[in-house]
Amino acid sequence: MPLSDRIRTRLSGLAAVVDATGRLARGEHPEAASQADALGSVILDKLTHVLGVEPQLAQRRDWLAAVSLAVRDQVLDRWLEAQRKSERDGAKQVCYLSAEFLIGRLLRDAASNLGLTRTLEEALTKLGAAGDLPALAELEADPALGNGGLGRLAACYMESMASLGIPAYGYGIRYDNGLFRQGIHEGSQVEEPDDWLKGGNPWEIERRGTCFEIGFGGSLEAAGAPAGHSDPVWRPVEIVEAQAYDVPVVGWRGKRVNTLRLWSARAIKPLRLDQFNGGDHIGALYDKARAESINQVLYPSDSTPAGQELRLRQEYFFTAASLQDLIARHVSRFKDVRNLADKAAIQLNDTHPAIAVAELMRLLMDVHGLTQAEAWTITRNTINYTNHTLLPEAHESWSVHLMQSLLPRHMQIIYAIDELVAADVEARASGDNAFKAAVALVDRHGEWRVRMGNLAFAGSRKVNGVSQLHTDLMKASVFRDMDRLYPGKIINKTNGVTPRRWLQEVNPGLTALIRETIGDKVLDDADELKKLRGFADDAGFRARFAAVKRANKLRLADLVRNRLDITLDPAALFDVQIKRIHEYKRQLMNILETVAHYQAIKANLTADWAPRVRIFAGKAAPSYFMAKRIIHLINDVAATVNADASLRGKLRVVFIPNYNVSLAEVIIPAADLSEQISTAGMEASGTGNMKFALNGAITIGTLDGANVEISEHVGLDNIVIFGLTAAEVAAQRLAGHDPRGQIERSAKLKGALDAIGAGAFSGGDRDRYRGLIENLYAHDWFMVTADFDAYEAGQRKVDAIWADKARWGRVAINNTAGMGWFSSDRAVREYARDIWNVPAS
Repeated sequence: MPLSDRIRTRLSGLAAVVDATGRLARGEHPEAASQADALGSVILDKLTHVLGVEPQLAQRRDWLAAVSLAVRDQVLDRWLEAQRKSERDGAKQVCYLSAEFLIGRLLRDAASNLGLTRTLEEALTKLGAAGDLPALAELEADPALGNGGLGRLAACYMESMASLGIPAYGYGIRYDNGLFRQGIHEGSQVEEPDDWLKGGNPWEIERRGTCFEIGFGGSLEAAGAPAGHSDPVWRPVEIVEAQAYDVPVVGWRGKRVNTLRLWSARAIKPLRLDQFNGGDHIGALYDKARAESINQVLYPSDSTPAGQELRLRQEYFFTAASLQDLIARHVSRFKDVRNLADKAAIQLNDTHPAIAVAELMRLLMDVHGLTQAEAWTITRNTINYTNHTLLPEAHESWSVHLMQSLLPRHMQIIYAIDELVAADVEARASGDNAFKAAVALVDRHGEWRVRMGNLAFAGSRKVNGVSQLHTDLMKASVFRDMDRLYPGKIINKTNGVTPRRWLQEVNPGLTALIRETIGDKVLDDADELKKLRGFADDAGFRARFAAVKRANKLRLADLVRNRLDITLDPAALFDVQIKRIHEYKRQLMNILETVAHYQAIKANLTADWAPRVRIFAGKAAPSYFMAKRIIHLINDVAATVNADASLRGKLRVVFIPNYNVSLAEVIIPAADLSEQISTAGMEASGTGNMKFALNGAITIGTLDGANVEISEHVGLDNIVIFGLTAAEVAAQRLAGHDPRGQIERSAKLKGALDAIGAGAFSGGDRDRYRGLIENLYAHDWFMVTADFDAYEAGQRKVDAIWADKARWGRVAINNTAGMGWFSSDRAVREYARDIWNVPAS
């Protein structure tokens, strides 16, 4: 039958099969063929009646949109029912505030969690013209709403909250361009806008009735304060609107669908017609441009005063809109804000939304008429704060001048909270001015600045770290004095990742093998993975495990060949470091050891070297010169090594540009070795380390972040640990680190640095990496020189394990077997029990 006739026949029977599709959405199971027919009919209906495209003329992106809308229909009933159930039950809700939500592509995720994947594949096969599901899913834009682990963790937690039946809203910004699209030009990173919304987003729904006014600047006036209150009234000089866009977050087996609400800024008067008609066509659009700059780019550079102001505007914009929305829904349901803490738990994902403490106080006092004491009690019982880093530059602070100019009422409230904290100090340690200065919200040394971490800490019920080591270091370092003032407030909640996305979806071959071996219960309980330990000594299982890994490596090799025209041998060891480029993550140490390894191979080409592929990916902040120079070095080394025919495949180096969730989903299942080599004490947790080990990669790493707990769960025989501990790093810094002496004592490190300094990898240019090398000799804050020899020895240990295929197989299997505890379901259950006080299934 011709395609057009087949389409007309299918459309004519749409009414007859809609019921089957409805039953499918409710979890019932009509005959498989009927399910596929019903879903295929809905896809065609979306194509013709929503998109207005003749099926025989449809392009692949038209089919993608139609398929996405058809699957979204399966989500909507559950989404609406989840909201109705929350209303009926009066359930307490979690409100998760995060500047990043790195959610990844949603079609495959939603289909998988609804159990629709096979049905959808059958429907697409019957339609013929649409293409298969993997091909269509590859066309979907990867939402550029995050930078790395922080945003991906937020996405995992939102999915787990839905999977565990916890009512939750995620709140963030609907960035037009996200972070940036990374290109590589002559070895250097170049940044381009990542306009992921250009083709539209079928997963979002604009909530036209959910729009709030957000003020900036202006003055404080005494007149107009609520009766009985002396607080002044804020009169903003600038007001923008926050428009809500909702994205459904589907839980496993469709148990619950929660809401990710993203805010987009718009001007109240986007066009000043009088100016436009007067000939000032650009000036007439000033208000529109200023408002929309808020959601143009994730993390605009803050190297200029204008950039700093924009960052603060972003943070206040989405936080204020989210809290207004939360309180509006709360008052509609419960009629009184005084029971807010009983019905809502606010989680601040790092310090970006820390202004929530002052904003919630403002709303409770200025809008709802509560006293300062009442507002402070509610705020401290509602808000909770997750700290994600001990790095000084990530502990936000804003100049009092900027805060006073942009948010004058909030600055006044921060001073008031500062006095409350000072009173707590006096009650605990009267006259201890040093203690009082350490915990103050306003740092009065030099230029006065608001410490956002202290604000979040003071205004929260609980403050958590994201690995046990990180939490212990928080208590001993950055929040030592706050912990002394408010003992018991800091608790640990080690990160987790969702096994649905990071095992079942990205590695279907391994998932199928696991299900066949230990049963389907593992799909609902990741802790079942521990049963795989009993198969690590089974040669047949090891062979099948290795075959899955090889297939994943072939897929990655195809991607690298298509994008970079570099051929990779799937029999080689795939050694992977993919993460944000930062000195503390020590991609520099990795590439220096790569150079040393290259030199060793060149010195003895006839030796039995294990073939190895060094794979890097990650973005450097646009203004982070040193990180961008490290990217350039990696690419220069890659160009030299890959052009050296004498190696005969013993070594390849690859930097894959524009690292994002979709790229990670291909790389992680293919990795043999996971590089988690940060300076000990500086990586809060990591989640990439969990994803790699879950997919059968062996970790080489320091005892940092969650590597500590991973080593406990997989066993020290199944992980390669090297280098200084966090305590040893601190002691060596205190005693006086001698990087020059370390370099002189390490022949391999010195040889690598000498070659780079001589221009061996930069066409003879001796100046290109002078700054990198001089920094290592003079300072080396991140202990590259101190850990290099131990790292190099660890790599040779990896070579030895790789040479024994049976041993490698056992170690890889034991890594997957040990990772069930690192499910985000476990982490979210702990948050629900210990922080939010909400039930979780």
